[in-house]
Amino acid sequence: MAGVSTKEIKNRIRSMESTKQITKAMEMVAASKLRRAQAQVSNSRPYFEILSNTISSIVRSNRDFTSPYLKNRTGNRVMYIVIAGDRGLAGGYNSNVLKMVQAEIEGKEATVLPIGKKAVEFFRSRKIPALTENYAEVAELSVGDCFSISKMLSKAYLNGEFDEVRIAYTNFVSVISQVPMTRRLLPLVLPEQEEKAPYTSDIIYDPDNEEVFAAIVPEYLGGVVYGAVCESRASEQAARRTAMDAATSNAEEMIADLSLKFNRARQAAITNEIIDIVAGS
Repeated sequence: MAGVSTKEIKNRIRSMESTKQITKAMEMVAASKLRRAQAQVSNSRPYFEILSNTISSIVRSNRDFTSPYLKNRTGNRVMYIVIAGDRGLAGGYNSNVLKMVQAEIEGKEATVLPIGKKAVEFFRSRKIPALTENYAEVAELSVGDCFSISKMLSKAYLNGEFDEVRIAYTNFVSVISQVPMTRRLLPLVLPEQEEKAPYTSDIIYDPDNEEVFAAIVPEYLGGVVYGAVCESRASEQAARRTAMDAATSNAEEMIADLSLKFNRARQAAITNEIIDIVAGS
């Protein structure tokens, strides 16, 4: 900082203090939103688990059971539901999941359904076709929107528009760990059936298993989409909280370093004045 006056250093210190106040406030807001997001994650899991168990029960109790939702297709047309954030300042939260999807769709006839402003902007800039951009704000996405998405994709899958449907989101492991991942939605991935002993169920489905299965699958997919949205929201707030905490710590270190340089510059200025006075006398 040679040649920098004490006034300039003081202005930089004030600027860093203002930045520190902003990052600290954003960290507190993210921590508050994170608690609500974690509660949503916990509340969404039971619904998904019940539907998943019901689907598995129907399939395992019927050896000759068939459904278009279970048949693997050989085509290369893949639909990706991609969940990202609406804003930045969250570390690598957005870039990690978006780059992962970009690497996966190489060589595929891919279409995306972006959820979140960052996802919309990312795929629009790369001219990757989007099924719809009506769900551009992940913060405003409701449970009803998730079920609308699942029903729309289920209908398109049955009509043969896609050979596979996948969802990409960030899994919330803990406050300090969030893992981007993709998951296949259609055709369904179910546990392997037991070969040794037949599975029996005391539940009778009306009118029959296949109709109940066909009705449950869109609901199940809606629950998966909503669960992924909740996981992504919690991951975004956790990533933003961590990023703002690191930014606050960096601001404090810079303020301490600038304060030291300010004191040295002031001391040097005082020493020079004393030398001038002594030399003049």
